[in-house]
Amino acid sequence: METSTSRSLWHIEQTRFDPQSQRHWETVFTIGNGVFCTRGVFEEGYHGEERATFMHGLFDDVPLHFTELVNLPDALELEIFLAGERFSLEQGTLLEFQRHLDLRAGLLERQVRWRSPQGRTTLLHFQRFISLADPHLLLIRFSIHPLDYQGPIEIRAGLNGETDNLQFKHWEWQDQATSPQEAWLTCATRKTRLTVAMGARLYVESHAAIEREGWDVRNHPVLVARTQSSPEKPVRGEKIVYLYSSRETTDPTQAVQARLAQTPPPLWDQAWAAHAAAWQQEWEACDVIIEGDEEAQRAVRFSVFQLLIAAPRQDERVSIGAKTLSGYGYRGHVFWDTEIFMLPLFTYTRPEIARNLLSYRWHNLEGARRKARRNGYKGAQYPWESAATGDEVTPTWVPHFNDPTQLIRIWTGDIEIHISADVAYAIHQYWQATGDDTLMRERGAEIILDTARFWASRAEWNPSLERYEYTDVIGPDEYHDHVDNNAYTNYLARWHLQTALKILEWLKTHHPDVHGDLVRRLELTPEELSHWQKVIEHLYCPLDAQRGLIEQFEGYFQRKDVLMADLEPRNVSVQVLFGIEGVNQTQAIKQPDVLMLLYLLPDQFNDDVVKANYDYYTPRTDHTFGSSLGPSIQAIMACRVGRPLEAYEHFMRAARADLENVRGNAEDGIHGASAGGVWQAVVFGFAGLRVSEHGWTLKPALPPHWKRVAFKFMWRGQPIAVEVHSETPQHISHREAS
Repeated sequence: METSTSRSLWHIEQTRFDPQSQRHWETVFTIGNGVFCTRGVFEEGYHGEERATFMHGLFDDVPLHFTELVNLPDALELEIFLAGERFSLEQGTLLEFQRHLDLRAGLLERQVRWRSPQGRTTLLHFQRFISLADPHLLLIRFSIHPLDYQGPIEIRAGLNGETDNLQFKHWEWQDQATSPQEAWLTCATRKTRLTVAMGARLYVESHAAIEREGWDVRNHPVLVARTQSSPEKPVRGEKIVYLYSSRETTDPTQAVQARLAQTPPPLWDQAWAAHAAAWQQEWEACDVIIEGDEEAQRAVRFSVFQLLIAAPRQDERVSIGAKTLSGYGYRGHVFWDTEIFMLPLFTYTRPEIARNLLSYRWHNLEGARRKARRNGYKGAQYPWESAATGDEVTPTWVPHFNDPTQLIRIWTGDIEIHISADVAYAIHQYWQATGDDTLMRERGAEIILDTARFWASRAEWNPSLERYEYTDVIGPDEYHDHVDNNAYTNYLARWHLQTALKILEWLKTHHPDVHGDLVRRLELTPEELSHWQKVIEHLYCPLDAQRGLIEQFEGYFQRKDVLMADLEPRNVSVQVLFGIEGVNQTQAIKQPDVLMLLYLLPDQFNDDVVKANYDYYTPRTDHTFGSSLGPSIQAIMACRVGRPLEAYEHFMRAARADLENVRGNAEDGIHGASAGGVWQAVVFGFAGLRVSEHGWTLKPALPPHWKRVAFKFMWRGQPIAVEVHSETPQHISHREAS
């Protein structure tokens, strides 16, 4: 029998409505199915909301940011009139408010007891889910229960094409139709000419007669139902919505019409059964159990949930943006966040999804080649920000965060070049974990080899020091730009070139036909490969052998030393305190940079080097208001140096990024990298999972109050179940999962 405690470990709850935090909660209550997601707005609307639904792959041109993921026409709209008064939390008296997200089944639920301006009290209950079993289906169920009056009830279920992206309109009306039973609407993006169609049915159940009509308002068709209700006779109903785009079918309108014709309402019970079963399968593979810490348990499940609802299961031409499908932040663009922070969850639990995400990079390889050519290099150079085509979409200038009349030059798209190695690393990690030779042979090898060509051509020979270098770059720590020989960049570039040569040899041995084709097409001449080897042997990769320290970039140790403890208390980032140029002259860093290198390439550094760099860089890192990507990696490295309590502090900073809005920017969307990092911190940090080409091991470092950690992961096609117990540190069990 399920207890209330066990239920709470699957629920995210809001028990008090605060308009000031509404956008934060809209992000938290985002639901979806890997095709589209909706923010957790109220069905009836609320002033100042960021009402948005995003679908993978639907990009359109926009000034400044080049392209952005488009907010779909609004399918959630459900207006209710109670005895002539519009139901709205902006008026009347809110007597009771409860909202919760059931992570186990992707169900968003809200209950409201509301007294109207004229004194009528009504209990309203809303539920909605986006089907994981049917990628085109959204369902809303509602009940309306007058508590102290009787009278007419009017329900209006609209499809509103007058949506925008922060006041920028993307949609043009194409066609629509409305009848008393159903309505549909078709729109197209202004520049990219992508089409989306949505259709709706409104089902109402009442003891009294129901009057129906359809309002065929241009770009805003509405289904209307009117009936009578009383305290003894509540009104119930469903809004059934289907969504299709021209990315999935040549005629989205016809697809919607066919689904509407095949849907006799009510649909909820039938659709719910399939949806819940699909979620049960997901959690069977992906759940992480933490005993002894309810907050951490909810947080890790919330993090996994948010990645699962953004994960493309049927589409290998899209990827997960930095803000998933949950908000306007970063305009839906894809960063290294996906490959380094989010992808490991899928690689080790849902490799089919990981394969799709990696295939996105293969489909966009031509865009990376175009960028390399424009910059005067060989091969493929992946963009810092990517969208539909793989071309660079990082904005060149953006308004200053303190003075919108001033512009800031954004250099990441020009010189944050480590992204190409990050993509290669993710492909190799996937191959190592899954043994998927097919992906490596057909797609992965081409990516790794062509991006290796970029690294070889980008390397600069310094004749006075007789070494290769990468100058004028940005590493993961974006507080410092235009630096030379960033350690993370150089070490990853060397690893990339070494790995490319190994894969080329693997192809020659096992797949000579593919080897020959790639050698020819990519012009991998003996001279080219000899140059790779020369770069590998002479590339500057800093390491002070005496102190064990890796200088983050050349000249870093000569910059002004700043310790975070000396700046407290504060509620802004170090960059805001010192200014963009000011922080660049200090040793304050936005996120673990060298520690990130030590995490990704553990076999290249001994324990003394790890400890020395952890001790040096930790007090100089802006953990609280720097990058949200940092705390989870910091937690993992704290575990590696045997400091689980310190690790827990960093872990909870990551775990609370969205749930508690600790950085004050959760309204922009889910911190996808932080969510992926939370999973990694538990599995690779506290549980101590380490993988290599030879297999996997466990070296746990649990916080003292954690009693047990359990999870599953896939290792070369075989599911493995792991349990780590704190009371008996040597009790580490694993088995082949059924």
